[in-house]
Amino acid sequence: MRIAQIAPLMESVPPKLYGGTERIVSHLSEALVQLGHDVTLFASGDSVTSARLVACTETAIRLNPAVQDYIPYYMIMLDKVRRSAHLFDILHFHIDSFQMPLFRGMSSKTVTTLHGRQDLPDLLSLYNAFPEMPLVSISNAQREPIADANFVNTIYHGLPLDLLAPNFEPRGGYVAFLGRISREKRPDRAIAIAAALGLPLKIAAKVDKVDEAYFREEIAPLLNRPGVEYVGEINDRHKRKFLGDALALLFPIDWPEPFGLVMIEAMACGTPVLGFRCGSVPEIIDDRLTGRVVATVDEAIRVLPEVIRLDRRAVRRRFEARFSISRMASQYLDVYRGASQGVEKPLLVRGDMAPAPNVISLQRRNGAERHAI
Repeated sequence: MRIAQIAPLMESVPPKLYGGTERIVSHLSEALVQLGHDVTLFASGDSVTSARLVACTETAIRLNPAVQDYIPYYMIMLDKVRRSAHLFDILHFHIDSFQMPLFRGMSSKTVTTLHGRQDLPDLLSLYNAFPEMPLVSISNAQREPIADANFVNTIYHGLPLDLLAPNFEPRGGYVAFLGRISREKRPDRAIAIAAALGLPLKIAAKVDKVDEAYFREEIAPLLNRPGVEYVGEINDRHKRKFLGDALALLFPIDWPEPFGLVMIEAMACGTPVLGFRCGSVPEIIDDRLTGRVVATVDEAIRVLPEVIRLDRRAVRRRFEARFSISRMASQYLDVYRGASQGVEKPLLVRGDMAPAPNVISLQRRNGAERHAI
């Protein structure tokens, strides 16, 4: 199949540091290429991929201090995708809803994976306005607030089985927190849980601009406590050791988590997960097998020793059975094939939607073919 993957521009694909959606787009694109499909990736120009790369910004927006407003760059990207849509069998969007007004006329060849929370009050009106756009949820919990939207499947994230090696005899002696420093991720809960049991805690997390005040005023003072170590934002290479050496991952969230990629990253390392019962957590953790699902800090303190004692080999086996990239790619291909058999609706707007010239190769960079459209 001729498949276009349209990625967020905030991070490169794969991201250099934090970035769950971009990481999944990368894994999916690589898996589809390996299966013999013709894949084109619309992403930032510093992305590295085996697919054709259409650079829509020079670098990832989050790491470019010169960018003040990200919306113009998304508009430019969507215009490139629209003008080249005739080149593809499927357009797979990972950018929430930006594309819906422009692509509703060709909705039968689109798939939109929703990567964010869907409980915000205005979203139901949005999906009601574009009922023909096929949607994929990344957990069943994610779709509950908009259950009547046009969902075609729930597809859990997956990882390459060789990406993170399991560690069945961790020697770090600490519990881990990995992700973002934000109110909804609740690093304060992680600190309280570890302190109550006298366990060292390592925190590897980024701080977004919108969370800087929260970090400075509420979390930074807690980092001075004995046993708490803040290591900052880490990349995939450091993640293997950080998660693999941990006794357990603490995932003490307080929001409707759509998926929680770090949970399966920990499981890939054989590391069990203690998660709070919010959003996708009960779907991702097999309670008493790959971790425990709890409702309160007191319950977390009580069961964490049990989590640490779980069989790490069983954790890894369950990860392989449920969260492989091959399973994820296979499920998306089923969605693509179903979508491509639909009847395309006539375009609502025609004058400026003439087919673009063929894709012209410009150069090769980092082993990835870069194109302009």
